[in-house]
Amino acid sequence: MKQRDGVIFCPIVGAGEGGGASMRETEGDELARQHDSLSEALRTYGDGYGQLARKFASSEGLHSTDALALIEILAAERQGTPLSPAQLSSRIGLTSGATSTLLNRLEEAGHIVRSRVNADRRIVTLHSTSSIQATADAFFDPLGARTSAVVARYSLETLAQFERLLLELHEVMRGYATEPIGVGSAEQR
Repeated sequence: MKQRDGVIFCPIVGAGEGGGASMRETEGDELARQHDSLSEALRTYGDGYGQLARKFASSEGLHSTDALALIEILAAERQGTPLSPAQLSSRIGLTSGATSTLLNRLEEAGHIVRSRVNADRRIVTLHSTSSIQATADAFFDPLGARTSAVVARYSLETLAQFERLLLELHEVMRGYATEPIGVGSAEQR
């Protein structure tokens, strides 16, 4: 972490500041500035995602964690891959017990149902109800139209490159997050 213009800045991808030759020394100042700008833009995007989840929660009288869970359930359904309670727990960073309590609240409120539609009846998947789908659509569709307009300004090639970059950064962050604290040298982090 470092401070710049009075704001604490946490690089999402390390800039080699922990020892050895830093990116600034080996790749030049312009690349380092671009790296910092991209890291800050990704952090800001994540913050915006959190603000949207909180606004959605507030509009529905939900706790922000419940809204985040609903957003994850809805997104997984739209991708055709409903989540299990364990998968949801991993995505939102709750223990299995806390996730179970959260799911009970959402189920009692009529927002989700747990289903055993798989051939293996032991597998439980989470599904949103039509009422919460309509509520989420009313909240998020105007944003979807705005983001689609932004995306439409870029070529398919540029979007594919950006998608690859984001997926690669996600893999690096996920791998780093699963390492025990203190593993590896600062240069590897």
